[in-house]
Amino acid sequence: MKSGLKQECTGSVTAVEYSAPNETSEPMDGAARLLRLAELAQGPGAEPVADEARELAARIAEGRFYVACVGQFKRGKSTLLNALVGHPVVPTGFVPVTAVPTVIRFGDQLRARVRMRDGSWRDIAMPDLKEYVTEELNPENKKGVDGAEVFVPSPLLSSGMCFVDTPGLGSVFTGNTATTQAFIPHIDAALVVVGADPPIAGEELALVETVGKQVRDLILVINKADRTSDAERAAAVKFTREILEKRLHRPMGEVIQVSASERIENRGSLRDWEKLLASLHRLVEDSGRNLVRAACDRGLQRLSEQLLAVISEDRDALQRPIEESERRIELMRETIGEAGRSMRELNFLFMAEQQRISDFFVERRRQFFHSAWAESETEFAEELRSVPRGFGPHYRRLLMRLAQEVSRRRVMPWLKAEQEEGERQYRAAAIRFVEMGNNFLRKLADAGLSELTRMPHALDPEKGFRIRSRFTFEDFIGTAQPPSPLRWLADMFLPLVGGRRLIAKDAWAFLQHLLEVNSSRVQNDVLNRVQESRERLAVEIRKLLQQVSRIAEQALDRARRVKEEGAPAVQLAVSRLDQIEQDLLMLT
Repeated sequence: MKSGLKQECTGSVTAVEYSAPNETSEPMDGAARLLRLAELAQGPGAEPVADEARELAARIAEGRFYVACVGQFKRGKSTLLNALVGHPVVPTGFVPVTAVPTVIRFGDQLRARVRMRDGSWRDIAMPDLKEYVTEELNPENKKGVDGAEVFVPSPLLSSGMCFVDTPGLGSVFTGNTATTQAFIPHIDAALVVVGADPPIAGEELALVETVGKQVRDLILVINKADRTSDAERAAAVKFTREILEKRLHRPMGEVIQVSASERIENRGSLRDWEKLLASLHRLVEDSGRNLVRAACDRGLQRLSEQLLAVISEDRDALQRPIEESERRIELMRETIGEAGRSMRELNFLFMAEQQRISDFFVERRRQFFHSAWAESETEFAEELRSVPRGFGPHYRRLLMRLAQEVSRRRVMPWLKAEQEEGERQYRAAAIRFVEMGNNFLRKLADAGLSELTRMPHALDPEKGFRIRSRFTFEDFIGTAQPPSPLRWLADMFLPLVGGRRLIAKDAWAFLQHLLEVNSSRVQNDVLNRVQESRERLAVEIRKLLQQVSRIAEQALDRARRVKEEGAPAVQLAVSRLDQIEQDLLMLT
């Protein structure tokens, strides 16, 4: 892209000197607006807003847009990214649950760097990347990494497209960590990586829907095509397209079938690999410019709202007596303290919602188990007659395997439908939780925390209170425990004295155990997610109250310094804030 902006790379932020942009360079105009917003933010001392605006301006100026690779853990998304860029840049073979977003972008040479929590960037050797972005080598992110960037001389990335491997999004969402959630607004398009066995599952739908509401461009890929049959992939393609179209209320494009491992090893059929590359190239040619502009617009809206809240508080602090501001802050602290105690009442509402969901699923499971047990008993008894009687330990293995097969046939169809119902119930509960939280904040605003009315989107239902399901079909049916040495010896000799009845009795008990445990898994999963959402929402409310208090206290500190210089200085400061606000409104 041609630009009216001259760039000089200065570490993590690109310093951009404004010159006259040409009329056709809309993303460049956006970059200039962001830089202007950063300048305005420095006036009231909103450095975090200014820093983010400058970083976003650098990305807009370079025409970079982010394509997030989204997929459940073990879908092979890291391998897919490595195959696409032609270099093994993303660690594989690790459990990537640190929630450290890794941006893969174009560079003349292969290199990597990580951003620490203090905002500084640290150049690292490529082999050391896994030391920072994997849970195994950076447990609980003890090294304090906010993100990583990998520069790759890949032609696919030369036009501004960047891949984003966000482990928190792509595995089990890592409890929806703040780092992962903070990156969602920056996503411009998504590469959704699913499988054939199972296809896209309930734990992935909430995430894909959240991303799909923000972006229009979703490329659907079934990976590991070499490990499934044509029939399995055809069924997965049909299921994936139907469920996403139903959830996102719009038509989905072609589901592309590939094997990333085959491409890395340069073996096997190409399958739809060329189609995948063509889709990505079309994304660059047809949508890249619009994606950059949309990212700019989202950033301007979000950052301007934050800056307006700071400006309003600064102006009020200058216009009222210091003593009044001090009393307000003291009252604010008391109100926030009371809010902490009042949250117990909010917790009672949360608990009531949890109990309602629990009762709902307990009754559904009771009805299912009542009918499934009777049917399973009949089926197991019929098939038991055909099991050959032989060596005792072998006979036990056959009966235990039969119990697994019977339970799978009974539970699996019901469980798939139950999982969909569980997702509906959970999503409804998450929305109600946010409504309860926002009502709580409105009451606080009416009770004296009027500053809360200046915090737009206080609790957004899409902000990250929804927790991804941990339920997986792969772990559905448990396996029978191997018999102890004494049991093995007993199985050898008991059949001589009619001991097969004892083995059959154990198999009956195992069948009942499988039905009981696996029929309750969706219920347990939903309740665990509800509990985690509750906890996260409570933390977010406390953070929001602390943020309101911090903005007010910082505004008071600045007002004290200005008032020490006299009334003319105060008048000048208020005029500057008025002008900043006016410029900001014109800018956005």
